Amino acid sequence: MIISEDLLRAYGGFYETYEINETIFHEGNMPKFYYQIASGIVELNNYHEDGKEFTQNILTEGQSFGESFLFDDKLYPTNATAKTPCKILKLPKRDFINLLKNNPDVSSKMFQCLADILYNKYIMLFNISSSDPIFKIKTVMDCLKGSSNDHKYSFQVPLTRQQLANLTGLRVETVIRTIKKMHNSNLVRIENRKIFY
Repeated sequence: MIISEDLLRAYGGFYETYEINETIFHEGNMPKFYYQIASGIVELNNYHEDGKEFTQNILTEGQSFGESFLFDDKLYPTNATAKTPCKILKLPKRDFINLLKNNPDVSSKMFQCLADILYNKYIMLFNISSSDPIFKIKTVMDCLKGSSNDHKYSFQVPLTRQQLANLTGLRVETVIRTIKKMHNSNLVRIENRKIFY
């Protein structure tokens, strides 16, 4: 969800910068802010008991995160980590709620954004239940590509093999083998280690 930066600042929003691998919020913290990425890449993730990372989402410039957690008093179920240097526009929870109450058009867009997030979560949940690595990787690529660009090989997948592994629950070696198999089956094209879908 993109809210005008001017509107966010008018309601008390402020910029904060984060270095690579710096935590923006921790799993178990109380949600206090709406976050919108002015620049950089943010990853939402969890860690299993054995230390293995599971990536919930990877977000880039112009995207928001943490907004769904502001509508109740539950703790964050995930971590947010800066994967590159980031500049984040933050708006305190109370000010965010006031902004939505006073701007029905923004509120309506927020509901649409939350509906899209839920839709993608259902797709990814079903994806994780599959044992077929091609299905898992293709589902992630479909979600990233969206429906706006349906030309074959026109979308450059903005994820590393490790990030694909973290998003799908696969081992990175399995992702590497599967991507090669998908390339040989003309499902993707690989150029200079970049994946086009």
